[in-house]
Amino acid sequence: MDTMRLQEENFKGVRARARIRTGVTYFLLTLWAVVVLFPFYWMILTSLKSYSSYNSEYVPKLYTLAPTLQNYTDAFTAVSLGRYFVNTLIFTVITTALMLMVIVFAAFAFARLRFRGKNLLFTLFLSLMMIPNELVIITNFVTITDWGLRNTFLGLILPSVTSVFYIYLLKENFEQIPEELYKAAKVDGTSDLKYLFRVMIPICQPTIVTIVILKVIECWNSYVWPRLITDDEAYFLVSNGIQEIRENGFGRENIPAMMAAVVVISLPLIVLFLIFHKKIMAGVARGGTKG
Repeated sequence: MDTMRLQEENFKGVRARARIRTGVTYFLLTLWAVVVLFPFYWMILTSLKSYSSYNSEYVPKLYTLAPTLQNYTDAFTAVSLGRYFVNTLIFTVITTALMLMVIVFAAFAFARLRFRGKNLLFTLFLSLMMIPNELVIITNFVTITDWGLRNTFLGLILPSVTSVFYIYLLKENFEQIPEELYKAAKVDGTSDLKYLFRVMIPICQPTIVTIVILKVIECWNSYVWPRLITDDEAYFLVSNGIQEIRENGFGRENIPAMMAAVVVISLPLIVLFLIFHKKIMAGVARGGTKG
């Protein structure tokens, strides 16, 4: 009986410690979620305040009793936010499509094709990731300027149509597909392109979807290059448009209207991430696991 009682007490102690650990874990996760989400809450809250209400608050309030959507109306009427959206959509779609074509063929070549110097070439290719982005931007700027492509969509798109990291990620996924399957397909007379599109791409679809989503986010948030290569408002993207909004649209002091524009600009990416976050995590995890 004493042994049974001791085992029962030990069991209760283990359950109590497990509850404590679970409670502490959820408390810390909740605290971290509040810290991460508070800037988004503050952005949305500020966008719902009127200009006079915001300026009358000597101490910022965490709520508003008179929310207004006027700032969102001004975001599309006082500045060319609609044009910025269209420009960003064109830039994002074309850039992502071209990049996908480049990285799929490059990853397939490095993963399955046999040619002299492949390993050395891939090593040199990976070494490009060690070059600072500032040096690449300078080179790209000089090249695009010499070609007379400033203030054009082509000048915006060309430097972003490839990515060493995405090629490496997709190559690792392609190499996880058994090579025996490729050899069997070649015995059956299947061409490399047919094997790529009918076998490899469907198998690696989660990673490809992840790359597409990450590239879309990258294009949507692109700031330095578009700001450098364009000074014509007709080619501004949403990220560059924020500065234009601040300088020539609402003015530096109209913070609620600026926050409304930022909310509108950020909303597509937030929705995209909420819809596809599981695919993003699965694709990245698959790319980091080999064997």
